[in-house]
Amino acid sequence: MAGDSAHLALFTDLYELTMVQAYVADGMAAAPATFSLFVRSLPASRNFLLACGLETALASLEAMRFDAASLDYLASLDRFTPSFLDWLRNFRFRASIDAIAEGTPVFAGEPLLEVSGSLAEAQLIETLLINTLQLQTMLASKAARIVAAADGRRVVDFGARRAHGIDASINGARAFAIAGVAATSNMLAGKILGVPVVGTMAHAYVQSFDNEADAFRAFARQYPDTTLLVDTYDTPGGVAKVIALASELGSAFRVQAIRLDSGDLLALSRAARAMLDAAGLGQVRILASGGLDEHEITSLLSRGAPIDAFGVGTRMSVSEDAPALDVVYKLTALAGQGRVKLSPGKNLLPGRKQVWRSEADRVSTGDVLSRAEEHLSGRALLQPVLRDGERVAPARSLADIATYAQAEIARFPAAVRGIAPAKPPYRVATSLGLESYARAVQASLKQAP
Repeated sequence: MAGDSAHLALFTDLYELTMVQAYVADGMAAAPATFSLFVRSLPASRNFLLACGLETALASLEAMRFDAASLDYLASLDRFTPSFLDWLRNFRFRASIDAIAEGTPVFAGEPLLEVSGSLAEAQLIETLLINTLQLQTMLASKAARIVAAADGRRVVDFGARRAHGIDASINGARAFAIAGVAATSNMLAGKILGVPVVGTMAHAYVQSFDNEADAFRAFARQYPDTTLLVDTYDTPGGVAKVIALASELGSAFRVQAIRLDSGDLLALSRAARAMLDAAGLGQVRILASGGLDEHEITSLLSRGAPIDAFGVGTRMSVSEDAPALDVVYKLTALAGQGRVKLSPGKNLLPGRKQVWRSEADRVSTGDVLSRAEEHLSGRALLQPVLRDGERVAPARSLADIATYAQAEIARFPAAVRGIAPAKPPYRVATSLGLESYARAVQASLKQAP
């Protein structure tokens, strides 16, 4: 957290606290409840979402405390009783969580996680969980599309300066790494997360010299294995100066790449490649950046752009085409009884659940959403991660999650992994047992006085 993590427990909406106080006052706080967190519908441009943010959320829950300063603030609002403030003072998260592993492709209606514990504690963490999983799942899903479009070429994260705050840039770098992005320019993310960091040079460096050739010479002297930015004034002229520098330095020339950051990237990359190859510099790669996303990358590569790597910034770091997911966190069971919601367009399936993924020849063929107690064919995706507030297994490393994610994505048909809308979409069904249970719960509500 960029802010003061000591006050993390206050990262909640006011109504969570007012509801919990009412639960405590009415003797309902300890009632066993289950809440389910899922995405109601996929954005129109997504064939799947990449589950992300679970480890971040678990670490936050483990650290969640109402410290003295937070309690003093709540007392100052004159909304909370002394007995409830005492309840908060003693709060520790002791619920259980089943979750789909980070790096798993998921679909609309499938729980990313389910929280089972006391009504009060499960209610209190709603805002924190939605915020954490929504951001990272949204960004990982966007990055997965960009990585797919690059078709094996290196993608690096250049988005820190336009991300929506420091926290978003760091958590974004984490999500991007899980989705297959190779490195980040964000040094703080590199330190915190241990992900590789990369950097080239800015136009300001070139502008600070009286001529471009001197800028390239000085930078290559300091950083021999560097990437030189060639589009400050005239891109072919910049490439020509790199070639001249290679001739000047001879065997000491070690520049790895040039970067194109503006203009017609298709024409410029072709011209640059031809110039470099003619000069015997076939080893010098071309990195492209500047307003890229999966559609632009797909267009460039489909037309034969000789680009070796992509630096992607704003459009990935804010998921420009789908900047939010319709993530919800809903009560699905209380005291052993299913709970539903019948609002138009917001129907809710009751009870604890499981997601079963079927495969044929190591290719995922469809999912079935069932009741937790059902045992269907396929792989059960929701697995225990917390029991009574304690981790079932050690935290997974970011590298392990990223490796897992690439393997899981590769299990899907090419159409689902692709950029265009999958036709037909990946199949997600509801079990007969869950459908029957939902009808029974709905019928009981209609019979209630």
